[in-house]
This record gives sequence, C-alpha cells and structure tokens, in this order.
Amino acid sequence: MSVIENSKLTVVGAGAVGSSVAYAALIRESARHVALYDIAAARVEAEVLDLAHGSQFTGSSDIIGGADLDVTAGSHVVVITAGAAQKPGQTRIDLAGINANILRSLVPDLLERSPDAIFVVVTNPADVMAVIAQEVSGLPRERVFSSGTVLDTSRLRWKIAQRAGVSISSVHAYIVGEHGDTEFPLWSHATIGTVPILEWQPLDGQPRFTVEELDQIAVDVRDAAYKVIQGKGATNYAIGLSGARIVEAILGDEHTVMPVATVLEDFHGVSGVALSVPSVLSAVGAQPIRETTFSPSELELFHHSADALREVADSLR
Repeated sequence: MSVIENSKLTVVGAGAVGSSVAYAALIRESARHVALYDIAAARVEAEVLDLAHGSQFTGSSDIIGGADLDVTAGSHVVVITAGAAQKPGQTRIDLAGINANILRSLVPDLLERSPDAIFVVVTNPADVMAVIAQEVSGLPRERVFSSGTVLDTSRLRWKIAQRAGVSISSVHAYIVGEHGDTEFPLWSHATIGTVPILEWQPLDGQPRFTVEELDQIAVDVRDAAYKVIQGKGATNYAIGLSGARIVEAILGDEHTVMPVATVLEDFHGVSGVALSVPSVLSAVGAQPIRETTFSPSELELFHHSADALREVADSLR
C-alpha cells in the first residue's frame, strides 16, 4: 500500500480500538497524515508519543494528536471509535444508550472541522451508532456508515480457509446483517475459488463441509468477540487492521467491495436501519450493491436482523 498523497485520517478515541486503528494505518501507510483525538489528554498524548517514536519505521505517514478537537481539522476520513468499551458479559446493544449520547455531541463538532469528510463508525453497537451519526450530521447516506461486518467476514474467511486448506484470499464469503448477535453468512454465495463451498474437496484428504459444520462456523464467528474480550478485555488488533483497510479503499478510490453498513433505503424491503451488505467503497463513500440476492431463509434472517436493530434504535429516540 503506497500512501495516498496529502490524505488525512482522524481517529476519534484513543482506547484500545482507536490506538490500534491509528497503529495499523501508520504501518500500512493508509494515509499521509494520521491524527488521534481523545478527551483524555494524558492518554492520547502518550499514545501519540508512543506511535511517533516509531516514525522511522512507518514510511512517509506521520502522526499528530491531542485533546483539542482542532487536531481533527481538514480530515478526508474520520473513524469514530470513542465510547464506553464492551465489558465481559455485556452485549453491544447494552452500550447503545451511553454511546449514542457521545456521538450526538461529537459528530457536529467533527463535521464543522472536516466538512468534506467521510465518517466511519466503529463505536458499538456500530450499526445503531451509524444511524445516529448520519441523522445528526445530515450527510448523504454514503458518507456515514459503520465498519459493519468487515471484521466478521475476515473471521469467517479465516476459519473457512484453515479448514479448506487454501489462502484467505481464495475464500469468497460474506457475513451480512447486524454487526452482532443476529449476523449471518450468505452461504448461498460462498465459494472457494469458483467452487460452491459445500462442493469443495479439501486437498489434505479431509471430508467436504457439511451444513451442520457451516452452521457451527457461523456461531463461532458470531461469538468470536466475546471469546476475545473474555480472555484479554478487548478486541483491538483485527478491528484496527480492518478499519485501516476501509480507510484505504476510500482514500484510494478503490471501488472495492466490502460489507459495511450504510443506512438502507428499500434494500430488499429494509429501510431506515444500517445493516451490512456488500457495498462498493470509493472516494464517494459506501454504496450498497442492490443486486445482491438472498435465499428465502437468508432474506428471513436479514429482516430479523433489521427488526432487532430497529428496536434498539427506537429505544434511543
């Protein structure tokens, strides 16, 4: 990845996730300038100093930051990670009320300083927060979206690749819906190379995938965050990498397909909630691919996911 000329990324929130997004963006050279902002001055200054000390090894990307919102000015992309962290045993939805208030006060101030920015919401529950950020900002839907199931999709592809005996880049499968408990894989489109997943014959002599095994993989992917949080208190490295990758797709005007969550408008009958579907990421933001098809059972799961998120969103109004 070569750094995009004069591009600026701001990461809001210097906790485990925000710092990891900034770190990943620096080492991947996702943007020419990276700014890290947090209201906790001592914490953010320490993180910026620690990152800056490695500048010799991060190519031409540089890092600034602090507790003054003006460090965010002139950003092309703003990644929002600020909010209360998910604790062991707590669902993403439990966080909704606290984090909604943080975003309502923060987004207008960020937009004022970076009126042309694209906003990527990582703060959980990310899909509900994306709706709030889009409403508060008044921006077009393609310019405010959540990181959605980009990370969940990476988790899925990793598990399939391990079992199938192929590289992750050869696995074509998506998690869609909520970034959370009602997410599900689009198995009807899942292939390894060009081969439908249930027809793949692993080269190491293992048996083919079964429907039951795929169901278990879906559960493992859905619950992966809980397992990591239980063991180390936070998920940060993988979301940092996936956040940096989303930034690159926008700044590089890549037109890359990723499952992010914009506020949908009559997408298979769903409107007004942000759900992850395969979307084209470019300099204009994220545009859902309306031609995405679902099997009847997948469509049912998609509507179930929409209903679950709408319930949470309505409770915050």
